[in-house]
Amino acid sequence: MIGIGSRPGQVVLACYLGWTLDAFDFFIMSLTLDEVVREFHSTRTIVSFAIVLTLAMRAIGAFVFGRLADRIGRRPTLMANVVLYSLFEFASGLAPTLTSFLLLRALFGVAMGGEWGVASSLTMESIPARWRGPVSGLLQAGYPSGFLLASIVSAVGLPVIGWRGLFMLGALPALLVLYIRKNVPESPDWLQRQTKIVKVSVVDTLRQHAGLVVYAIGMMTAFNFFSHGTQDLYKSFLTTDLRFSFQSTHAVLIGMNVAAILGGIIFASFSQKIGRRRAISIAALLSLSALPLWAFPQSPLGAGIGAFLMQFFVQGAWGVVPAHLNELSPPEARGTFPGLTYQLGNFLAAANAVLQSGLADRFFGGHLNWPLAVVAGGVAVVLAVLVAAGPEDRDQQMGSHPGFAPIPE
Repeated sequence: MIGIGSRPGQVVLACYLGWTLDAFDFFIMSLTLDEVVREFHSTRTIVSFAIVLTLAMRAIGAFVFGRLADRIGRRPTLMANVVLYSLFEFASGLAPTLTSFLLLRALFGVAMGGEWGVASSLTMESIPARWRGPVSGLLQAGYPSGFLLASIVSAVGLPVIGWRGLFMLGALPALLVLYIRKNVPESPDWLQRQTKIVKVSVVDTLRQHAGLVVYAIGMMTAFNFFSHGTQDLYKSFLTTDLRFSFQSTHAVLIGMNVAAILGGIIFASFSQKIGRRRAISIAALLSLSALPLWAFPQSPLGAGIGAFLMQFFVQGAWGVVPAHLNELSPPEARGTFPGLTYQLGNFLAAANAVLQSGLADRFFGGHLNWPLAVVAGGVAVVLAVLVAAGPEDRDQQMGSHPGFAPIPE
């Protein structure tokens, strides 16, 4: 097993923390949505555009920083990402108006959009092939880990420092750059490719694989509706629709993120044996069993059980994504392809929060239970079918020739 003190272990730890802290900064928005609404005397539907803008702008960041990662290396690009998303998060806490706040959330989205793709390619190119499944689950667990951390910090800090103070805490991840600079080596796969006399343009590579790019974007659109459709408005659903107490709400949020971490690691580890497509499809279909308790709970306990099961399966499917996308990626564009297709899927699913909130306001008297259930259930079926019918390349060689090895353990 990869030890934390080993070189590949340090890469995995840095990239996991980078995605965890990125997700922490993102979910502070969801967890303080109602407070921001009151601060700017607005509505939930209007303020939820902050989430939409962040998700939409991530596609730009994925392309810009992905191309940088393919040109100048994964390591310096990752460091730039971490610094930028930390600075924009801090600035969001100082926003004097709703307009400036929305602008800063858009800029945060650009920086956030580059982090995942760069970190996942650096990780997958730096570890032994037999660890791709489990490490994929661990890396993607950074997302619910960030949500869990944000849930705990907001439960403790929101009554004390308010929503602005929570956003300002988002500057702390910038300190991770010091660890990356000292302990994380450049991707050996990227370094080896720099010795080639003839280099292929990333844009030309993506154009040559246009069919694969379109398929991956479609798959990641379904994935992002699956994730954001079960997370972005759930805290607001618990507090505004169900009128759960502050303590009960955060207990549910913490429990569901523990489940998400476990589900991602478990299903990704299984994918190393049963295949990426099969693991994703099974997890997506099993999520349907959680719908009644999750969207129509009768008590905080019922909501807790439903949320636990839902996120166990949702993030169980997501845990396979880092390995699956990097294995499908053309090697010459691995810094760009995973992040770009992921974030373009995010762009197409960016309206989820506004869609669910708008459906609730127009057709269900402001209640979110049916909009949550319809989106979650529908995309679970679509995702399972789409992935089952798509390609898989679990034995993809991360290197330009069979003898090439990742960072030694």
